[in-house]
Amino acid sequence: MTGLLTRKLKKKLSLSLSGLFLSTALTLSAAPAAEAFDWSNAIGSIVLVSAQYSMLNKQVAYLDGKGRGEYLDQIKGQEGVNEDPEANAMLDRVMGRLSGAIAKTDPSIEKNPYHYFVNNSTKFNAYCTLGHNVSVNIGLFTTLNYNEDEVAFVLGHELGHGEQHDPANGVKRTFPIALLAAVAGSQSNMLEAVGTNLLANLGSAKLVTLPMEKKADELGFTYATEAGYNPGAGSALWQRVMEKMGNNRETFLGTIFMPSDHPNNGSRRDKYTKRMYEYSGKHVNVDKKTGAILVNKKNLGLVRPGGNMSSRERTYLVAGSLARVYHEQPSVQPSAEQDGSDLYFGGRRIMSLQYGDDGAAWVEKLNKAAGKGKQPVKQPVVSNKKGAVKKSFTAP
Repeated sequence: MTGLLTRKLKKKLSLSLSGLFLSTALTLSAAPAAEAFDWSNAIGSIVLVSAQYSMLNKQVAYLDGKGRGEYLDQIKGQEGVNEDPEANAMLDRVMGRLSGAIAKTDPSIEKNPYHYFVNNSTKFNAYCTLGHNVSVNIGLFTTLNYNEDEVAFVLGHELGHGEQHDPANGVKRTFPIALLAAVAGSQSNMLEAVGTNLLANLGSAKLVTLPMEKKADELGFTYATEAGYNPGAGSALWQRVMEKMGNNRETFLGTIFMPSDHPNNGSRRDKYTKRMYEYSGKHVNVDKKTGAILVNKKNLGLVRPGGNMSSRERTYLVAGSLARVYHEQPSVQPSAEQDGSDLYFGGRRIMSLQYGDDGAAWVEKLNKAAGKGKQPVKQPVVSNKKGAVKKSFTAP
């Protein structure tokens, strides 16, 4: 493990641990026979503990700042770097769009951008750690069938942790106790114990509290929708996870992505749906029991399965497309129309009809829910105006 750390890191860690060794030795000493309370020793112990925490805070600050490149190299060395071209191209696009969305409220991201890479793990996970360093398992892409909208919501969540400084706060909250235990119960040197503790908790949600996780979900929704991703993708993502593992936190994802004190999959899905409903101006919702789309409280049913998605997963994405129309056109009463094999609402493409959905029936249901009269099915029209194109959106 010592070989994984750079000389610079060794020097800083050694300085941090010089005080820690003394305080650890004091902790392990046998209790003396009862005697008068020694105030001088008590004050000395407090000073040592305070110095220890100060040193550890400095070390975390280094890895979170100037040392973040070195730390990233250590992570890559441990996790491995996956060169899958599709995953890497998608990660570049998503991180670029999310970073642009964040920059609107946090310009400092331009000077301190996120570093990221795809690792070799086939498990479903991604994490943001110290130094704005982000690692995404190749297993996340395969599990989500490379659905960019859903991948964006996972990464928006992780960048929410980064923007809130949760990695640094989580390490500082738990690291001193963990380090003391590691050194006390190990035959290895202290430098090795520190390195082991730093890298052993990569991606571990044990460093993240429930309030941190809820705030990251909230910020993730904001970042992803501001970046132009489907507002229903957060719900679709967790619907997909539930279909693969149920509502249990401990299987499939394990305790890394879903520790026992965090929201279960169903509650996260429904919370994202509530955010989508609010985002739409309370026009578009999804019934959590039946999975049916509700537009202005009128039940439109579910769409058909397709594109490696179940009916319910795809329904959340269609609902998200409808929600964006109402969000972008709050003072307009949108209408639906079919154009060939696509369904449009408010001029935006919301759904492909290639999986057997009845376009004419959906046009009628949507227009009725939106307060419009029955509209005829339109034939494909090619505009004569040069450069004129219909608005398009990633339609499920």
